[in-house]
Amino acid sequence: MTVWDDLVGQEKVSAVLDAAARDADALVTAAAADQPLPETSKMTHAWLFTGPPGAGRNQAARAFAAALQCVSPDRALGGAPGCGFCDGCHTALLGTHADVTSVAAVGSEILVKDMRDTVRKSFTSPANGRWQIILIEDAERLNEKSANAVLKAVEEPAPRTVWLLCAPSIEDVLPTIRSRCRHLNLRTPSVEAVADMLMRRDGIEPEVAASAARATQGHVDRARRLATDPAARERRAAVLKLPLRLDEVGACLRAAQELVDAAAEDAKQLAEEMDGKEAEELKAALGAVQGGRMPRGTAGVMKELEDMQKRRRTRTQRDSLDVALGDLTAFYRDVLALQLGTRVALANADAEDALERLARAGTPESTLRRIEAIAACREALDRNVAPLLAVEAMTMALRAG
Repeated sequence: MTVWDDLVGQEKVSAVLDAAARDADALVTAAAADQPLPETSKMTHAWLFTGPPGAGRNQAARAFAAALQCVSPDRALGGAPGCGFCDGCHTALLGTHADVTSVAAVGSEILVKDMRDTVRKSFTSPANGRWQIILIEDAERLNEKSANAVLKAVEEPAPRTVWLLCAPSIEDVLPTIRSRCRHLNLRTPSVEAVADMLMRRDGIEPEVAASAARATQGHVDRARRLATDPAARERRAAVLKLPLRLDEVGACLRAAQELVDAAAEDAKQLAEEMDGKEAEELKAALGAVQGGRMPRGTAGVMKELEDMQKRRRTRTQRDSLDVALGDLTAFYRDVLALQLGTRVALANADAEDALERLARAGTPESTLRRIEAIAACREALDRNVAPLLAVEAMTMALRAG
């Protein structure tokens, strides 16, 4: 199993990255021997991965990082980089490689203070691997100051440093940064490709795999979660019942509260898993004495951790809400397909009775207005509107049609 096997439906992208990883070997060899670098190399110091949610931007970037750090013995015999089994590949894929640094938005933005150490590290030589790799998972969330810090590092990179940036679209990244990157655009994988991956890699039953892939419309991570997590299936089923409940104002307000509460519960579960562990690890690193007392001068560090965890909980809640809003959008898209009599395959075939009921009760125009109301809710959440207010406005608009 190579590192490219997780890139579902991205054969062209895999081929480009594989060729670049092969040429990267030649660059390392030439630099070590103080020879001129090949002029036709497909390798470059900065890459920008774009594509719709679920296409696998981060997976592609991490697979490339693993291929660049591959230390398989077969490489000496002409084997391709990215075996997937060696220590370099394994640790890069897991996120524990010393020379692969990942940066993700904790809150709504990547702050400049979160980038300072990373930018500083980008100018150092690799400690163990062949390259110093910086992976920014949410490049669209760089604010002005943090983006400028990245720009300076990308403009004049260290010889053995590679920047991998991931964003939904090329327009989400500063023109000055994207002009210095090689751009790779990933496409949404087909439902059939995602279903095949679930059966082949996760041992999911064909019917369940097909249903999950169809429901998520090619979103690989969500399809895997839906196929393997009963709680995720229950949450989705509850969301799909919501359009039939909005018959009065009180029902709209209750439905909004339930959506927000479910998202908050998701954030709480994640916090319980991560916050305590992070706090204990930081206390140990700071030299906390037995009994929990912290050394003097460390209160500010603990406060920074608490602030970061608070921002992460907020983002997790909004990400969970966004999944529910995506399910609602797909639901009304199916309603519209039935109203227009198109032959588009239904994403929510398991809720066909509810779809047909709403299709008969409304018009294509009212369904489009409902889809626009969901999009407006998403935009409001992006502008940091209070989640409950944004969702209440949406449910009221869904009722009005």
